[in-house]
Amino acid sequence: MSSRPEILFPLFAEINSLRGVGPKVAKALSAIDVTRPRDLIFTLPHSTVDRRMRDTVKGARASQIVTVEAEIGRHWLPGKRGQPHRVDVVDSQTPFTLVFFRGDSKYLQELLPTGQRRILSGKIDIYDGRIQMAHPDYALPVGGAEEIPEFEPLYPLTAGVSQKVMRKAVDAALERAKELKEWIDPGQKAKAGWPDWREALARAHAPDGEGTAAQTARQRLAYDELMAHQLTLGLARLKMRRSRGRSSAGDGRLMKKALAALPFEPTAAQSRAMEEIKADMADERRMNRLLQGDVGSGKTLVAFDALLAAVEAGGQGALMAPTGLLARQHHAKLAPLAEAAGVAIEILTSQDRGAARRRKLEALKEGGVDMLLGTQAVFQDDVEFADLRLAVVDEQHRFGVQQRLELGRKGAGVDVLVMTATPIPRSMALAQFGDMDVSALNEKPPGRRPIKTAIIGMDSLEKVIARLREAIAQGRQAYWVCPLVEESEALKQFANAEARHAALRDALGAGAVGLVHGQMPVEERDAAMEAFRSGKTSVLVATTVIEVGMDVPSASIMVIENAERFGLAQLHQLRGRVGRASAESSCVLLCGQEAGKGGKRRLETIRGTEDGFVIAEEDLRTRGSGDLIGTAQSGLPKFRVADLIANGDLLDIAQSDARTLLHNDPDLESERGQAARILLWLMERDQAIRLIKVG
Repeated sequence: MSSRPEILFPLFAEINSLRGVGPKVAKALSAIDVTRPRDLIFTLPHSTVDRRMRDTVKGARASQIVTVEAEIGRHWLPGKRGQPHRVDVVDSQTPFTLVFFRGDSKYLQELLPTGQRRILSGKIDIYDGRIQMAHPDYALPVGGAEEIPEFEPLYPLTAGVSQKVMRKAVDAALERAKELKEWIDPGQKAKAGWPDWREALARAHAPDGEGTAAQTARQRLAYDELMAHQLTLGLARLKMRRSRGRSSAGDGRLMKKALAALPFEPTAAQSRAMEEIKADMADERRMNRLLQGDVGSGKTLVAFDALLAAVEAGGQGALMAPTGLLARQHHAKLAPLAEAAGVAIEILTSQDRGAARRRKLEALKEGGVDMLLGTQAVFQDDVEFADLRLAVVDEQHRFGVQQRLELGRKGAGVDVLVMTATPIPRSMALAQFGDMDVSALNEKPPGRRPIKTAIIGMDSLEKVIARLREAIAQGRQAYWVCPLVEESEALKQFANAEARHAALRDALGAGAVGLVHGQMPVEERDAAMEAFRSGKTSVLVATTVIEVGMDVPSASIMVIENAERFGLAQLHQLRGRVGRASAESSCVLLCGQEAGKGGKRRLETIRGTEDGFVIAEEDLRTRGSGDLIGTAQSGLPKFRVADLIANGDLLDIAQSDARTLLHNDPDLESERGQAARILLWLMERDQAIRLIKVG
């Protein structure tokens, strides 16, 4: 499968090879990522216009598109520059006016001769009590009515491309789409009542009045797109399982010692995840598992158990955190447990230089370090392990599939465990991490109390600051989160961190308030966080840079200014920075007047539950998958037809079908497998194409 199948060649030609698409239109279409006929056939109509004939415009709603036969009356020519050209017309019951704000009057008089009848189709509006139709889409002789489709598809457009041009380009592209062999399981296709691929395209681009045929066609095309993506993930999963692995079966002796040093027992969810991970590690095949947990669910302890299993098996383990601060926090938390277990633990970040770094690397290479914590520095070329068995990634960066496949390059058959602190809706998890097995933590460790969440208007800001002053006097610590780093001309009404930092320093004392945001140098940012963690400062003003990984158990107050500006999952993550110990904790959502009913309703969701999985599903429903998680950071492809919200049920089916197909035909060599190869080419899943014949 080194070259694209010949049957697809016409769909991957230059877009200006299509009839009616010149250089200007081709350049304009590139603005909406349409550069080949293949892109056009998967750019489906976003809605449909009903242009069926009516007797009269009477009774039509404002902005409704209507099609009527009318007699042309008097033309009212513009009296001076800037005035419109108006034409009186009357249908079978009602007089109305055609309005042209641009256009040559002589041409309009020839197009619409007084006393003649014309078929007119366009949007109706009411102006000064009179019905009018501005710039009709169609103005045809009565004999030309057949030129107007009863149901006209409307496409997404860009500057320089009209609906008419778009429709002609799509029709030309559809002529190049040939019938393809079927990749869908025959039983599934029959059960869903889906048409063949070529017919599905035709129906999707030619919607009917009821919309059922077009909807069924769109479902089939959405399934095709999701199937291609799940095949890609399945092939990556297959490569991981086929690649050389080895058993890292621990006996639990080290974890038993570590647990003895803990003041609590693991939750049932933690214990279940520990067993799932260790069972994978004991298998001869390489582990590729995602550990996702709600805020404060105890993922670090589960990861530590897996790292100890690697050491028990005679090897080493590594944990990579997104920042040096979080790596140090992990080290501070795990070092006492490692000492109790008799395990040599070390930390490596970009701050390690010179002789100190060389000593750590030498010890690591010689096996003097059992467990290494660090940042991306852990995977630099000069870092060598004696026998790395497990790589754990604290998944701040949301690695894509290819990056996950490369994580094990520091050892032979390295098992991979990826952690994410953000609960992921099931459909997103299937689409983003479908190549991985998943363990979920949905319980909080014992001793953690609920967080009291209040929604307060910005007009009560001074009262909030006064209460914060009282809390600081009692020895408590607080975060204050702002949506912006510095003042924005366009967003002056929203708080910025630098201005709030200055105001709180005046109100609470200069030495009590620190500042951290993403535009600060890393050293300054880490120093500010460390000052807060150690208790030198009582309030940390911040942007969302503290959203993940900031672990200060003594902090018990979270204030989020202009909370309506944040997503639900983001608010949940920020709230999760408090309530990490047994002290009573609170979260104040400061809400601006600009929030509106919709914004306040979203905040009520946060106040009503601490279940991150419930919040994540609601966030996906209200914001959509594109806003919730950007494709560049998520490892998700850009879907043209499928929607993770509307097509969640299809995603389940596609994953099951893809895994069944690959189980029965891992190299896609059967007749259906060959059809699936063509699907992968059609959907531009280049990574999947590279993974075929992984061996």
